[in-house]
Amino acid sequence: MKLNILIVGVGGQGTLLASKIFGNYAMLINKDCKLSEVHGMSQRGGSVVTYVRIADKVYGPLIDKKQADVIIAFEELEALRWAGYIKDDGLIIVNQQNLYPMPCIIGKADYPTDIYERLSNYKASVHKINALDIAARLGNLRMTNIAVLGFACAILKLDKPTFIEAIKQSVSAKTLEGNLKAFEEGFGSV
Repeated sequence: MKLNILIVGVGGQGTLLASKIFGNYAMLINKDCKLSEVHGMSQRGGSVVTYVRIADKVYGPLIDKKQADVIIAFEELEALRWAGYIKDDGLIIVNQQNLYPMPCIIGKADYPTDIYERLSNYKASVHKINALDIAARLGNLRMTNIAVLGFACAILKLDKPTFIEAIKQSVSAKTLEGNLKAFEEGFGSV
């Protein structure tokens, strides 16, 4: 298995936790894994990207443009912002959620209405999930990222029991039950 994943979102959406879960998954399947993260004003709702590289041997954590096998986007505009990193025949997994950046909020820019049309210009398949609805139905919006990971696990055909174990190793005991429900809902929505 060789997998280069970009996990992108906005500060507070759980991109760092998602990368930790993938790191634990890699260790559980006896693969090398390197992680790197970039926080762009993340505490103020800015862009956050984490690079996750899994293989028999990984020499560096960064992923170059057109080298990501998968982009997991917790927000639609972030999917578009980072789409240049997807390789031909890659996968873009998008949570159907809009979080307006400051220029849109203050009226200096418009939030794009043609995101999926623009994503279709890349030679990658795009898969959408409304994970926010799943998390709302379960009563905790903070589980949106785990629902997206369940969806991604199913699409990528990763080993489900091992991925669940990686979640167990990554989240607190008090949030585990809810997170596992969110994962199952996301997994089942493929």
